[in-house]
Amino acid sequence: MRINTNAASLNAQESATNTNNNLRSSLEKLSSGLRINKASDDASGLAIADKLRTQASSIGQAISNGNSATALTQIADKAMAEQSNILDIVKQKLIQAATATTSEEGRTAIGKDINKLLTQLDNIATQTNYNGISLLQASAASTDSSIKLDFQMGESSGNLISLGSGITANTHGLDGMSALKASALGGASFSAGVARGYMKNVDSALNQLNGWRSDVGSTQNQLESALRNMMTQQTNIKAAESVIRDVDYASESANFNKQNIIAQAGTYAMSQANAVQQNVLKLLQ
Repeated sequence: MRINTNAASLNAQESATNTNNNLRSSLEKLSSGLRINKASDDASGLAIADKLRTQASSIGQAISNGNSATALTQIADKAMAEQSNILDIVKQKLIQAATATTSEEGRTAIGKDINKLLTQLDNIATQTNYNGISLLQASAASTDSSIKLDFQMGESSGNLISLGSGITANTHGLDGMSALKASALGGASFSAGVARGYMKNVDSALNQLNGWRSDVGSTQNQLESALRNMMTQQTNIKAAESVIRDVDYASESANFNKQNIIAQAGTYAMSQANAVQQNVLKLLQ
């Protein structure tokens, strides 16, 4: 029996230290809600969880991009819908001007009305934009065709959905509408025959407009499909990250209770190891 080195007490202290470390780790997990609070908790798991978190946040930004792009296509579509209404009215005015029962003064008034309507059609093309990006022509100052728009709809550079270029929804781009706009102010020269001559042009302009609206609508459908898919992906990725990173409270609370009991038992063991050494005194009596 030795006094200088109490091996039993040292063993009990070592076990108690390890148990207290486990107890602190368990409390950290319970308080933070995370199974991995530092790399030493699970180095490989941390690497996987961080990669999943980056993937989920990237898809989240792509979802925001998609919502913005959908809003853009809706703006373009509604603007062209109003332009289509204008062309419908212009066609009605031309039919009214083409009949013999309309007087020359009446045709002059109709011509002014048509000119105003087509001016508003140009105004819509000039004013329709999303965040300063013109949608129905090249820019507010240019009546050329619109540019191609690429929407980033995923975490890699190739995940693009595009709205094609070529929309020129103004009197310069719609068949014969620029000439009709000028001819409508011709007064007596805006005759019934002239009105009849522009009817086919209005039909052609409507076909052009409907073609562009169809492209915009198809792009919107594609965007909405991509959004639904990305939202499902993000949910599943976050769930996968949660399995790795988040603590299971049922399991961890059971572990904490176990470590707490072991810590109490360790304290009792240390006290008993110290008490055993007192037996040496009996040999010295």
